[in-house]
Formats: sequence, structure tokens, C-alpha cells
Amino acid sequence: MIADAKQILSKFVAKIPSTVLGPERVSYIIKHIGDLPVEEKMALINLMNAILGIMIERQASDVEIGGFGTQKFIWMRIFGKKERVNDLPQLTEDEASLLIISLLNQNQCDLLLSSRNLDFSYSFHYEPVQGRVRFRADAYFDLDSLALNLRAIQARIRPIESLEFHPFAVKMMSHNYIKFGLSLITGITGSGKSATLDAIIDFHNDSDPCHIVIIASPVEYVHKSRAAIIKHREVGRDVMSFKDGVTQALRQDPDIIVIGEMRDPDTILAALEVTDTGHKVFSTLHTSSATESIDRIIAEIHPNEQERVRNRLADVLISVVSQKLVPSLDGKRILAKEVLIVTPSVKAAIKNDNTSEIYMMINQGAPQGMITMEQDLLRLYMERKISKENAVAYANNKTRILQLMKG
Repeated sequence: MIADAKQILSKFVAKIPSTVLGPERVSYIIKHIGDLPVEEKMALINLMNAILGIMIERQASDVEIGGFGTQKFIWMRIFGKKERVNDLPQLTEDEASLLIISLLNQNQCDLLLSSRNLDFSYSFHYEPVQGRVRFRADAYFDLDSLALNLRAIQARIRPIESLEFHPFAVKMMSHNYIKFGLSLITGITGSGKSATLDAIIDFHNDSDPCHIVIIASPVEYVHKSRAAIIKHREVGRDVMSFKDGVTQALRQDPDIIVIGEMRDPDTILAALEVTDTGHKVFSTLHTSSATESIDRIIAEIHPNEQERVRNRLADVLISVVSQKLVPSLDGKRILAKEVLIVTPSVKAAIKNDNTSEIYMMINQGAPQGMITMEQDLLRLYMERKISKENAVAYANNKTRILQLMKG
């Protein structure tokens, strides 16, 4: 099957005129992919599904296909390390572009050509699990040829207990305990933010008869309503933007609004506004510490508005979880996290623009469910789950982690 699909790819790209150069080759493929017989297009989709099946078998989190950088190989990230997959066929840049385009409809192709990037989700029926598996996808250009990253979306949600939050931290994030407020899950790309967010949603879905609206780009895990009713709105498909999704959600009788990412000033302001109206909001940011998350939100806003936003954020922020996935001694990865609970002292520090004081408040806030990244890394090291080298490497404050290790 793989050999047949490779032959279809090679035969198609051989017909691309040599006078078609650069990004125009991608446009040519999009224009002519409709000439492929249905059975040949299905063969390409089956090839992609076979690649993704191998990805699942090897417990890879990501796969990279196409673009100049892959040097014709398919790459996978397995337990944090990017590796060439030598037992899969090599694909030329044109062949990879054709394989990627075979997954897209015409509207998606038009958007890809106009914006040079496309976020979308992909799923297929995977026989070993007798069900559908889902992937988050990002198609983009790499030196005029198409490249694709696909990230596996976990088929099962981790129970919130497995994340080892302090009971009071879970209480502060619970809609049953606090009906309003903003809770943030932060971390760099690939740090497991989505998995933590899904665990929190599932926690509410088990016991809280509420209405949850998820606005994401793209929708990853699809929750089935149990105690809660859960709506999924994908940006670019069900709603035009995060800001529109948040604004429209106010007319949809929500209790909890989940914003996939606070990525621009408009979304940040919309999130603060909807929280002000008495809703519980969860969102994510690409930051590596709780203090940096607060500073980033304020810095994203125009200087003339920063004082107002600082006061509003102090009033609505409930908690910040900043997390990393650290290589563990068993060759896998384990969650390390920093947890900030907004106490009156933290609120005052935000309002007075003294966020540098917050780290020590977290450091001394264990009774309120708080923990610094360094304290959690020390815990994992003392429990012999991670090495000393990785504890230091993943610490935000190297001096502090070394002090803790000396006792």
C-alpha cells in the first residue's frame, strides 16, 4: 500500500512543468489535484493514515512531513527527541506537498495560499482502538514548499488527580466553588497545556451541571457531554476569531468559557470583559512562569490602557498554572508545574506593579496550594523521577534550585 501510494505521488509530480517554479508549484498542485482519480486520492489519504498509525505505535507526540528542512525524511518526536524515521519512504518536496494537500478541502487550500499558514484538525478510524483518533495540524511554507506538523491528541484524558495539584488549587479552579474568575494554564509549546485544560474540563463534566463553551484553533479533544453540556467552536470553521467566539458566547448562556489561547490584545480584553460579567474563564498562554504570564498579559496591551488592565486583571485572576514536561529517568516525560493562587497579597502586588514580589509569595504559599517550579522539580528529583541535571536544566531560577538541593 505504501509503495503504491509513493508511485502515485511520483507519477503526479513528474507532470509538473519545469517552468513552474517556487511557490507556484504548490499552486499548481492545488489546481490539478482534482485530476487525480478518487481511488488514487484515497490511496494518498491511506498513506497518511499509515504514517499516523506508526506514529501512534511508537508513542510519538509529533510528526513532521515536507519542507526543505526535513531533507526528504519523515521525522517524529518520540519522548521529546526529534528523530528521522528511516523505515518510511523518503518524499521529495513536491511529493510531500501533494500528500499534504490531499488532506485539505478547497476552502482550506485557498486560506493556505492567502495566509501562508493553516491550522486544522484531522481524524481517521484507527482499527487497533476501534475508534477515531484525532490530530492537531499546522500546514505552512518552508522555502517555497509545503511542510506539515501533526500532533497527536490523546485518546484518553488524564484524571485531574494524576496531575498532583494541591486540593485547594483544584478547589480554586472549580466552578462549583468559585463561579467566576480567570484561570490560566501556561507553558511553552509542547508542555502539555491542552492535556491539563482537558483534564479540568473533564473534571467539571463529571460533576457540574453547567454549560461549557470551548473556543479553540483547532478543536483537539472532543468532549462528550455528561453532567455538563459542552459546545466546541473551532476558529476558522465555526467562528471567525477567538474574540468573536468570546463575544458571541455571552449570548449562548455559558457558565464556563474555555479560550484556546489568549494570543492578541483583542482576545485578552475580551477574556477580561467576559470574566467581569461573572463567568468562569480558562485559557492558555505561551509563558514559562506565573509571574511572566501576568507581565505578558499587561505588556500586550497599549501603554495607555495598561493601568486599567492591570487593575482589572488583579480583580479577576484566580490562579495560574505554569508547566513543563521534563525527561524522566524511565525515558519518558513527566509534568513539573508552578502554581499561583491569587491571594489578597498577590492581588495587591499586581495592582501596585510589584510582580517581582510574587515569586516569594508562591515560595511561601504551600498552605494555599502554591508551589514554585523549583520546588516541584526538587520534589521530582527527591522522588527519583528525574535526574539532577534535568532538574537544573528545566528550572526557571538556576540559583534557587541549586540552593534547594543543598538544603
